[in-house]
Amino acid sequence: MPRLGLSNWFLAACLALLCGACASLPPPAPHAAETAWASPQATALGQWVARRRAADPSPRDSGFLLLGAEHAAFAARLALVQQAQRTLDLQYYAIHADATTEVLLEALRGAARRGVRVRILLDDFNTVGRDAQVLRLAFEPNVQLRLFNPLPGSRDSLVGRLLMSLRDLPLAGKRMHNKLFIADNAAAVAGGRNLGDAYFGADGKSNFVDLDVLAAGGVVRDLSASFDRYWNDELAYPVQSLISRADLETLRREAASAAAPADRPRPAGESLPQAAAPQAARPAASAAVLQVAASVLPGMTRTAVVSARMPPLDLDSVPLTWAPAAVLADAPGKIGPDDDEANAGDTVVDGLLQLMGQARQDVLVVTPYFIPGRSVMQTFADLRARGVRVRVLTNSLASNDAIAAHAGYARHRAALLALGVELYEMRAAPGEAGVSLGGSARGGLGSAGGGSKSGAPHASLHSKALVVDGRSVVIGSMNLDLRSQRKNSEVALLVRSAVLARGVQSRVEGVLASNAYRVLATPGGLLWKAPPGAAFGDSREEPLAGARLRALAALVAPFAPDELL
Repeated sequence: MPRLGLSNWFLAACLALLCGACASLPPPAPHAAETAWASPQATALGQWVARRRAADPSPRDSGFLLLGAEHAAFAARLALVQQAQRTLDLQYYAIHADATTEVLLEALRGAARRGVRVRILLDDFNTVGRDAQVLRLAFEPNVQLRLFNPLPGSRDSLVGRLLMSLRDLPLAGKRMHNKLFIADNAAAVAGGRNLGDAYFGADGKSNFVDLDVLAAGGVVRDLSASFDRYWNDELAYPVQSLISRADLETLRREAASAAAPADRPRPAGESLPQAAAPQAARPAASAAVLQVAASVLPGMTRTAVVSARMPPLDLDSVPLTWAPAAVLADAPGKIGPDDDEANAGDTVVDGLLQLMGQARQDVLVVTPYFIPGRSVMQTFADLRARGVRVRVLTNSLASNDAIAAHAGYARHRAALLALGVELYEMRAAPGEAGVSLGGSARGGLGSAGGGSKSGAPHASLHSKALVVDGRSVVIGSMNLDLRSQRKNSEVALLVRSAVLARGVQSRVEGVLASNAYRVLATPGGLLWKAPPGAAFGDSREEPLAGARLRALAALVAPFAPDELL
């Protein structure tokens, strides 16, 4: 999750001393309660689930497919849009206006035009600047778009909106971090990815190493129920109550006039004209989406990708693992206006701690932002006292996109190592085989590519997963930090399957063995130990982080209390 830097919060606070005016939101707009499609079995996706379920000897009613590689994650979402007949429900922390989103939104627009009800619930934090243009979709027929916990003020810049929110910064700091993509209440994608180039391997500068899961069958009903709770909450504002089409057009013109002619991509929320521009005029990043042409979407052409006219995914050939599962979902009240933890109830992170507490042999944690509070430290201490192995993969300083978050983690490293927790930090530069949580292309889990060549994208861990005893796995939107525990809302899938758990574990261990440092406490201080046979070596200081970055992290640390990160 991209986080607001402390510098932006500091700037907003300074500006507040010079400006006493604060904008305000309109009162919550009343709207009739809406729910997910009630008869998924009557749709093509529902019938697909029934066929696949009947062909498997397992008695379970929920099937799963890991989506580690970027092209597989993109293709799965696109396939759900193509196959949907009744409803598409999307819930996201961020939807960025870029090349991959252009394709997905164009496909959503096409689904709406053929009669599919499209509901998009988006956290309001990132809907500024160019990314505000995705809100244009709200003015399409058969599409509803609501913003959760909106911030007042202009959408020109994030700092300006924060300035207007200073009257209630605690509420502004509570964000809907859930990530769901649901079709016909029959199939869904859940996990760590937002929608944008960096999450689908299409950003030339930086890519997030992420993990999703395609879910089918009974557990999707529970995911839809969680979506409906947020959709019908009073903090979900229809876009039209906050911004008009004319406002968006003004923002678009201002952004276009500020850009050089060669750098003016069409906003992702703006409809394509009938005569589309030549392919060469489109953002170069779109080419990366063509990786889905391999075996996931047979026969796909470049024209089909750009125009979002995709052939349907051969769902009957996709391997599914059938297993018992449960949805872990925070209540909307967790990020409501009251600062009462009782409104949150049992949280997703509480569920993770309970699951870890049941471990007998091994706990593997994957979290990009790792700031353990007292409850996490106590859980780890109890596990180690019982001889349970605890391993954590997180970002290094160089791979972390939030310096303050790394500073919060770094202050706990010595205590974690003293407990016997094995700490691994991902290397910012891709390894020789690329950084990926993927596997075989046949299952839509191909390699992420990239390599260590000059100009390769900067890699940053964004996956959120927990594996317990090689038998249970949790994949979702949560980090193991105080923000996910207390301030953000989260959603995750808990699947009790040795096949799925070992699949995640083997992929993570592949990263540990090729592209992560193990942090060790030595008499001479911390040592970042490279994997055996790696092309890179050990380090006595934060690896790949220059002196300026290390100095900045040290400067920020005293002003970055754990509870604010």
